[in-house]
Amino acid sequence: MRKITFAALACFFQVLAAFSQETKDTVYKSRKLKTEEINFVSGYYHQNGDHSAVTGGIGTEKLTDLSNTIEVKLVRSDRRNNDHSLNIELGIDHYSSASSDKIDPSTISSPSHADTRIYPSVGYTIKNQHNFSIGLTGSASNEFDYHSWGAGLNIGKSSPDNNTDFNLKLQAYWDSWKLIYPIELRPPGYGTGGEDGGPVIWTPRNSYSASFSFSRVINARMQVSLLLDLITQNGMLATNYQRVYFDNNTAKPELLPDSRFKLPVGIRFNWFLPGEVILRSYYRYYSDNWGLKAHTAELEAPVKLSPFFSISPFYRFYWQDQADYFAPYRQHRPGDVFYTSDYDLSRFSSHYFGSSFRWVPANGVFHIGKWNSLELRYGHYMRSNDLNSDMITMALKFK
Repeated sequence: MRKITFAALACFFQVLAAFSQETKDTVYKSRKLKTEEINFVSGYYHQNGDHSAVTGGIGTEKLTDLSNTIEVKLVRSDRRNNDHSLNIELGIDHYSSASSDKIDPSTISSPSHADTRIYPSVGYTIKNQHNFSIGLTGSASNEFDYHSWGAGLNIGKSSPDNNTDFNLKLQAYWDSWKLIYPIELRPPGYGTGGEDGGPVIWTPRNSYSASFSFSRVINARMQVSLLLDLITQNGMLATNYQRVYFDNNTAKPELLPDSRFKLPVGIRFNWFLPGEVILRSYYRYYSDNWGLKAHTAELEAPVKLSPFFSISPFYRFYWQDQADYFAPYRQHRPGDVFYTSDYDLSRFSSHYFGSSFRWVPANGVFHIGKWNSLELRYGHYMRSNDLNSDMITMALKFK
């Protein structure tokens, strides 16, 4: 797969050279990159539940997460009127988890009870006058027990009238996980994964995906998009500090296959109704080779209450069948080859609903000219196996 990635890089730079060719008899002064927009997103997430995978499918799932992301978009045009855009993004999340604190209940706080994740990314895209675009992205992510590097290639083509779009996105992630075991299941002499200095093992996990999208404007009021993802993962896909209890009252760390193939297929349909109302609908079918199948249906209806203010109520229904390797607390058998009690892989249905409020005043938010928009979004999530959560998000755009 790395050979494919390097080939994609070479292809990108060849296309980049073709885009930037100059003729000697033309005088041109290149424009410098300038800031087009800055986006800042801040979110708060809180959840409660009673099926913690860390303690074998029972116990608290209480978790809070604070996230902040800033994105800066820079643009310029070259002598051939190709559009160049540079996107720089930095995200910082901080979470605290009561369930992860049960890795070692005898301590005041386990190594995984709280952590901060930092994830920068950068992307560069070129779009020519024929509506063909190509871009590269690079990303990284870091936590105390997890490191990741990512790379991506994006290719897009629009019709001359901009009524039809096709996009291809290739992504690869190379991750490294620190193997952390529950205290009673650690091999002799094995470290906690914290700062005790004990030896621990790092293991790889690689993910590769190809995403295809096709969009078409049917008429002045209707638009449809078709979506397809091909995703493959290999390496350490189990979480070793999640316990599994068997029907003979023994326990082991979670064990799952070292490969997984995912196939989501979706469709979006937007319908522009009279009276400044848009119906945005979405359906996705998901299947993987772990036996998990799922359906997602979503509807959002933005309503423009004034030229500057809109409200967007939304609702999402989700249902999934359980994976082949899931069983609840003390229902696995000792002879099972793979086993997990993570309720994310169980059979359940969920409802997610809420609304967003968007304000785009003509003279800027609070009369600050560069502050283009302010959006607040609230959502409540309910799952049939007793997991509930709330999320509040604030998004600011400066142009």
